[in-house]
Amino acid sequence: METKKFDAIIIGSGQAGTPLAFKLADTGMKVAFVEKEHFGGTCLNTGCTPTKAYVASARRMYDTHNGDALGIDIPAGSKTNLSKVKARKDKLVQDGVHGIEKGVEENENITYFNGTASFIGEKSVLVNGLTLTADEIFINVGGRPRIPEAYQSVEPLDNQSILELTSLPEHLVIIGGSYIGLEFGQMFKRFGCEVTIVEKNSNIINREDDDISRSIQETMENEGVNFRLGATCLGAKKLDDGKICVNVNCNQGEPQVIGTHVLLAIGRIPNTDTLNLDKAGIKTNDQGFIQVNDHLETNVPGIYALGDCNGEGAFTHTAYNDFEIIVNNKLEGGNRKVSDRILTYGLFVDPPLGRAGLTLAQAIKTGRNLLVAKREMSKIARAKEKGETEGFMRVVVDAETKQIVGASILGVGGDEVISGILNIMTAKQPYTVIRDSVQIHPTVSELLPTLLGALKPLEQ
Repeated sequence: METKKFDAIIIGSGQAGTPLAFKLADTGMKVAFVEKEHFGGTCLNTGCTPTKAYVASARRMYDTHNGDALGIDIPAGSKTNLSKVKARKDKLVQDGVHGIEKGVEENENITYFNGTASFIGEKSVLVNGLTLTADEIFINVGGRPRIPEAYQSVEPLDNQSILELTSLPEHLVIIGGSYIGLEFGQMFKRFGCEVTIVEKNSNIINREDDDISRSIQETMENEGVNFRLGATCLGAKKLDDGKICVNVNCNQGEPQVIGTHVLLAIGRIPNTDTLNLDKAGIKTNDQGFIQVNDHLETNVPGIYALGDCNGEGAFTHTAYNDFEIIVNNKLEGGNRKVSDRILTYGLFVDPPLGRAGLTLAQAIKTGRNLLVAKREMSKIARAKEKGETEGFMRVVVDAETKQIVGASILGVGGDEVISGILNIMTAKQPYTVIRDSVQIHPTVSELLPTLLGALKPLEQ
């Protein structure tokens, strides 16, 4: 069996693996770059890029039905052309993929292997019958949707296959609330489908504060999305007429929901099961995530796991930060750590949610002395001018250190406004830096100083 020696092997071309390949190659290292499917990973191909393109199209459809509130008469009759929506999405994805392909082809220090990698030794990987070896190996294989056996017979959609539809479902039943389910639920309702979201918890987003979850649910219900909460989803079956029956067994309402399509949005699992990690002695946890230390190194020296497969973050920005940690520590003499970063993310429903740090409930559990301020979007001039007044801002501060420990911005621009708060949290500066700043008028961000000027001790 032929063996090829490299300075580094990178398995997977997601948001950590791709920039790392180019960065290591720039230093003169010979890099083996292995990808089994397509360049760019989940974010570019089936995640952020395509779904946010769909969100934008859905917003255009929403605008055509809601002009009257702002004095715009829009003739009736607008409809979604899903084939065109998909074609626009495909073009954005293809442009991104081709950009990576071109860069790899032109880089003399990167050797690309299209195939599935599996370990055959501690520092040896088998790809397409060829053995690759290197002193350093970086695993960036991402994850995939979890498809329980109880749903397999109905051939459910997932976040990838639903993006390939060219005609709209009549009634889309989404199993699982939270981020993926809510984003697809709102966009397909706006496209013109009937949508029902089935969630086993009493709140649609169990990890958020109750009032955040309720506010998002109310917004989506006002747009016509149906919710079945507190459900025990035992599975689904196809009916004789081709429709799909989903068992919900809820305390109230009908025990089944009948739809034409089912989308599963109940979590993801890491793509580590084909790597033969035991051959290299690499440890995983009981969920299959590769265990890493604060510098992203596995229990085997010289082997690292980055991105979704390490369980240290499930976002593009955390995967890219994994890349930054590796580069800083390996090439720049730094000491960056996974534990240094602040949890932050967005939920890209409309209006969007921007989150940083702890929720209010999480902050209370720490036992800290807390200061809290909340302001409804309906009291923010810029939101009123836009006609988008749903949601609210909340900031939670440690009363002793004066540092912000958490923030939720649910409302127009919330996914962008949160960055200002995150910057202060990262710099470990007191909240007074924002409170005493001058912000642009008229913006949503200009209310942050006002919000912080209204902090009060938390009443428990």
